[in-house]
Amino acid sequence: MMERIIMNIYWSLSRDRFNTRLSLAFLLGGLLFYAAPALSHAQVDQDAERTSSKLIELSLEELMEIEVTSPGKKIQKLSDVPAAVYVITRDDIRRSGATSIPEALRLAPGVQVARIDANKWAVTVRGFAGRFANKLLVLIDGHTVYNTAFSGVYWDIQDTMMEDIDRIEVIRGPGAALWGANAVNGVINIITRGAEETQGGLVTAGGGTEERGFGGVRYGMKVGKDAYARGYIKYFDRDGGVDGSGNDTADDWDALRGGFRLDWRPSPTDSITVHGDIYDGSYGSTGEAPTLLFPYMQSVNDRGRNFGGNILSRWERTISTTSDLALQVYYRREERDEIEVRKGVEDAVDIDFQHGFSLGDRQEIMYGAGYRFIHESLKNSFYTSLYPASRSLDLFSAFIQDEITLLPERLRVTIGSKFEHNDFTGFEVQPDFRIIWTPHPRHTVWGAVSRAVRTPSRAETDIRVNPGVIPPSAPGNPSPFFPLLVSYYGNDNLDSEVLLAYELGYRAQPLESFSFDLTGYYHDYDRLIGSTAGTPFIETSPAPPHLVAPVVYDNNLEGKVYGVELSADWLPVSWWRMKLAYTYQRMDLHLKGDVADTTGQADGIEGSSPRHQLSWFNSIDLPGSVTFDSWLRYVDDLPALQVRSYVNLDLRLAWRPLPGMELSLVGQNLIDSSHQEFVSVEGISTRSERGFYGKVLFEF
Repeated sequence: MMERIIMNIYWSLSRDRFNTRLSLAFLLGGLLFYAAPALSHAQVDQDAERTSSKLIELSLEELMEIEVTSPGKKIQKLSDVPAAVYVITRDDIRRSGATSIPEALRLAPGVQVARIDANKWAVTVRGFAGRFANKLLVLIDGHTVYNTAFSGVYWDIQDTMMEDIDRIEVIRGPGAALWGANAVNGVINIITRGAEETQGGLVTAGGGTEERGFGGVRYGMKVGKDAYARGYIKYFDRDGGVDGSGNDTADDWDALRGGFRLDWRPSPTDSITVHGDIYDGSYGSTGEAPTLLFPYMQSVNDRGRNFGGNILSRWERTISTTSDLALQVYYRREERDEIEVRKGVEDAVDIDFQHGFSLGDRQEIMYGAGYRFIHESLKNSFYTSLYPASRSLDLFSAFIQDEITLLPERLRVTIGSKFEHNDFTGFEVQPDFRIIWTPHPRHTVWGAVSRAVRTPSRAETDIRVNPGVIPPSAPGNPSPFFPLLVSYYGNDNLDSEVLLAYELGYRAQPLESFSFDLTGYYHDYDRLIGSTAGTPFIETSPAPPHLVAPVVYDNNLEGKVYGVELSADWLPVSWWRMKLAYTYQRMDLHLKGDVADTTGQADGIEGSSPRHQLSWFNSIDLPGSVTFDSWLRYVDDLPALQVRSYVNLDLRLAWRPLPGMELSLVGQNLIDSSHQEFVSVEGISTRSERGFYGKVLFEF
């Protein structure tokens, strides 16, 4: 019943979006107001976070005992995971002052986060940076938010109440054996808190120079025997950046979002979760629009919009102490209208099943199957067009994994593989082998060999993009009479990109107050998708007649990527915690067959990711329920984009005058008045500015 109500609301809003935000605000606000009398009688279990003045919550031993789910699709202690895993905790997110998920991801080693403008990010793991980093799989509560049309993630729509995020699990390296194609360089799983953990109310509000205004309301209640629910609504308005001359750019951004979650245990062995979200955002962007008439390229300030929603249902059953199963169904709809994508719509349905059981005392077997249906459509324009404009895709998958204990509490191996069939490349196999050795409770060594693939997308098989026009007689145009239109063409004969990855890791806690995690990796890539220039030809439509310089996507790149990732956690005294994350990465890509790369494709990919990154995060508890946090970051230069290295400093001062109330002041990007982190696909450079904001949070 709850799902039908939410979907009816969603479809009514999507049919008539006049005053959509006002309607959405009244809808969610009304639900919370209507529930308030009942909520006032709910038994609210105040958690430790609400009343504690000591906010360094976890000792190092407790941190290593954190249960994670992403690497093995099952609950495991962090210390037992044979993979490069970093957990960003709820405490980390709060004390960092991050107002968005991409900003919080800067805490993790191996993750490269660059702000393209005020509403766009390039987020990746282990290289290949770009707005659509196509080798990174992102999940929210176990469901994928990977956009198959453009092979990446729209980070501007991946949002929720930051206070409702329990943790972010960052897995560097392939996760394809369990999660499938596109989990090539890493998996990020954003896990929100259960409804039972968020009982009672929360109100947050604030504003400042860059975060011009934001606020949110969340309320949780008990709705029946062993059933808990919550609803939330949030809004923000963020300022745009500046250009190289310090002039304001048109990339400001505002969005309204709301959602709900229901957790129910109808029996001691069954649990049901239903949650969903609706969002509506408006954002500015500056781009270069090509035209076949003088001046051939013109700057455009465009107002884009995203609108959509999702709903998830998950049923879990515990069959015995050694056997459990889960069934999950997920639906999402994304609508987007901007310079590059005119009226793009994606509908996706995911069905996933998995079952795990023990075979004897030394084997744990897990298997599962899944089906995904995707329908994509785009309103073709001169800049971007898909042929056909609408297309439906099917993805079938199955996986099996066997974890074998060779020496109890000492030595384990994990063997598994994912099997998939997609509409682009057909059948794919992605095996994985992992081993973990624990010679001492405080020392762990692990290694892995994995194969992963990245399947092509419609943006590489069905697309034509016209990014630029060269005037007659200009350099690069052989014709004195016709403009030269540069056009990128899709190729429906593309193969999947292939990675063979080797990883070796060591994690240790040599002292009660100090632990570290060190990972080295070597990635061998084949059939990477680049492009090949074709022979120019004359085109008469659209008018006027013009030359076309065709560039066709091709599997013509290969190469190696290797590096080291280090994270360390130190508690020098009980009231001071330091977290360090360092990443070194080297990329060596080239055209297949040792052909000279006159187009600079390989150099462009290599030079778009930093070679060195450093994050140093300090959390200090002061007397009087006051906390102070500092976050220093260094990011190396990006030579392909002519982006210089930079150092940033964020500071946060917070005070809890009453239980459940927190006042905080945050300064971000304090080293320079502004700095550049990336460049848009149109070559537009937008600089992020120094900013300050204040925030009040009240829980009751």
